[in-house]
Amino acid sequence: MRFLISNDDGYFAPGIAALAMALGEEGEALVCAPERDRSGASNSLTLDRPLQVRTSPSGFHYVNGTPTDCVHLAATGLMPTPPDMVVSGINHGANMGDDTIYSGTVAAATEGFLLGIPSIAISLASRNPTHFETAARIARELVQRFKREPFRGAVLLNVNVPDLPYEELKGTLITRLGRRHKSASVIRSQNPRGDTIWWVGPIGDIADASEGTDFDAIERGYVSITPLSVDLTAYPQLEFVSEWIKS
Repeated sequence: MRFLISNDDGYFAPGIAALAMALGEEGEALVCAPERDRSGASNSLTLDRPLQVRTSPSGFHYVNGTPTDCVHLAATGLMPTPPDMVVSGINHGANMGDDTIYSGTVAAATEGFLLGIPSIAISLASRNPTHFETAARIARELVQRFKREPFRGAVLLNVNVPDLPYEELKGTLITRLGRRHKSASVIRSQNPRGDTIWWVGPIGDIADASEGTDFDAIERGYVSITPLSVDLTAYPQLEFVSEWIKS
């Protein structure tokens, strides 16, 4: 198999090195990631300037753009043919619930999915993660399962792994996304020159961590796997809006 590996933490992050090592034992792995931390970049593409690709001493390619740029550029330009799978991660921190909307890790995998490539986003659910080898092993096991039984068409999986030794994992659960309360307001401050500056406020507290959610699975020590869709149509509101527009 040929893998395209990316992330949003940057090509120098420990998670992407662990992932590349694990998947390198399953096939040919090309790494193309941002030149700096682009967490929260979501699905943005760089359209106002050209992109450049450089190669680090590790052999990893890095781009002066977003995670989406990296996957799009590598899958449609650097690689002679599209990869068999795109794997994004291992993210430094969880990507669960509403966080997936903003996540650059999920965005990189989503770009692969939009290009018709089976794609996985994998994150280590801790603010100060240490067990990257656990998440790397989970990624490798998913790839091995894919080899035995390939997906029927392109599939997008969001995987979150507890920050535990592999032997302490409780198992794997297929989950739905939980929900958070709305984020805190922006924080107003001043820089040393007295200019007003603004910081984005902290993320909201968990609003839905009920049974079956990714939040619940991680809390109980299970690997969470959530199949994602990119169809944003609000189907239950189609009839309501149709009637509203006629009124």
